[in-house]
Amino acid sequence: MGIPARPEHARNPLVIVVSLAGLVAVWWLGALSMADPDILPTPQQVWTVIAAEAASGELWLHTGMTLSRVIAAFVFAMGIGSVLGVLLGLYPRLNTWVDPWVVVFLNLPALVVIVLAYLWIGLNEVAAIVAVSVNKTAMVVVTVREGVRARDRQVGEMAQVFGLSRWMRFRHVLLPQLAPFLSTAVRNGLAVIWKIVLVVEFLGRGNGVGFQIHLYFQLFDTATVLAYSLSFVAVMLLIEYLVVQTSEAQSARWRRLQRAAA
Repeated sequence: MGIPARPEHARNPLVIVVSLAGLVAVWWLGALSMADPDILPTPQQVWTVIAAEAASGELWLHTGMTLSRVIAAFVFAMGIGSVLGVLLGLYPRLNTWVDPWVVVFLNLPALVVIVLAYLWIGLNEVAAIVAVSVNKTAMVVVTVREGVRARDRQVGEMAQVFGLSRWMRFRHVLLPQLAPFLSTAVRNGLAVIWKIVLVVEFLGRGNGVGFQIHLYFQLFDTATVLAYSLSFVAVMLLIEYLVVQTSEAQSARWRRLQRAAA
């Protein structure tokens, strides 16, 4: 009997560390070959800035503000987008009428949405969250809708024959089948939302990582720009490996158990 293949979602922490270390090494070599810290500082110089900003409390303040905006926009986009995606997937006639709207919002430039939100709502937190949520919601709708369309209809029909309620069919039949699509929406959502949040902060907020990048861009301080950017990238990496991929592993384990039981 052969050794079972290692699941795709099973990540080796050592490989992750070595891979990231290789990326830092490439960065270091590039900085040394360029020999101009105003253009590309070394990792050590950027780390010095990170340590100083963390010690002063500025790094925690601005990172926390950006993270709170990311979470708020993510919750709104995933919540509204998932509901709409399920409805459009289940009801083709509704999808026929709403699909043009989805296409419009899917192709609406993020910068336009941000500017309009600031013009219509004002330079405040509500405008910032609305702008980011609108930009992401259409992507969630499309992903979840395709998941609903790809579901196994025979399983749903069997559950209906056995008298399962609408809620039970949603929870035990539809939702597990949507798990891979929801994972994709979550991963893409986090990757897109935090980038849009930085643009929102860059254009119209008085705090956050985007605001700091704008400030130090005006001062031509590359090291501090990289320090704030990489600090938040590190936060998103932690979320990716500790939350998203852990959830994916649990979902994959559940699906394997279901297939084994069948």
